[in-house]
Amino acid sequence: MSRIQACFAALKSQQRQALIPYITAGDPHPKYTVAMMHALVAGGADVIELGVPFSDPMADGPTITKAHERALVHGTSTNDVLNIVSEFRQQDSKTPVVLMGYLNPLEIIGYEVFAKAAQNAGVDGLLTVDLPPEEAACLAMTLKQHHIDPIFLLAPTSTDERIQSITAAASGYVYYVSLKGVTGSNTLDVDAVAERVTTIRRFTDLPIGVGFGIKDAESAAAVAHYADGVVVGSVLVNRIAELGQTPDAIPAELQRLMAEMRQAMDSI
Repeated sequence: MSRIQACFAALKSQQRQALIPYITAGDPHPKYTVAMMHALVAGGADVIELGVPFSDPMADGPTITKAHERALVHGTSTNDVLNIVSEFRQQDSKTPVVLMGYLNPLEIIGYEVFAKAAQNAGVDGLLTVDLPPEEAACLAMTLKQHHIDPIFLLAPTSTDERIQSITAAASGYVYYVSLKGVTGSNTLDVDAVAERVTTIRRFTDLPIGVGFGIKDAESAAAVAHYADGVVVGSVLVNRIAELGQTPDAIPAELQRLMAEMRQAMDSI
């Protein structure tokens, strides 16, 4: 059983939902990312989504785009991200780590070379934002050969046929994007999320994570009523940016934010 499967199975047995924070590796500087990851876990994170810096993050709004830019200023490469995961694994062998990024760097590195290096580093899943499942067969096969779950996005506009094809290609969990638009969008309709999650469950037994628009403990708890996982990104990345001049304060702040969300989710 993979780390992702074990995580969701354990949470299901406890009737709890996964708290899945996203941060961008290398923001505000690569030397702080591992400490931030440990702080997220200490605050109650169950899975970590770690952004791989890219120069054209088309699915991301201004907040996360700027995080990519800050990381790239320091030259944070895909190889650096894998080294960060390796360092994290020296103290944490349990928490699943999912890389979230774009296809271009993987094409340059090569699927087999990347997958082997990612497995050796301790990566558990990969979400390639701009790779549709129709074009993902080669990468997905390579990832699975190295025990890495290919994770795909579902949108509010996904048809039943589309949901069926995407969930058939995915493993680990599926990520339902609760809003039309880019990361950091503002309006979250929990009733609409509930309806769409119910529809997705007709097509898959995989856990369903819901992200986009989750800003605080209240919205995290509201989504946790219906989803198997709650993905939180922009609010964390925005706080990292605000503390960019005092980076040593960032881990404690991330831990505090996680703890608030974890407590709210566990109280439902």
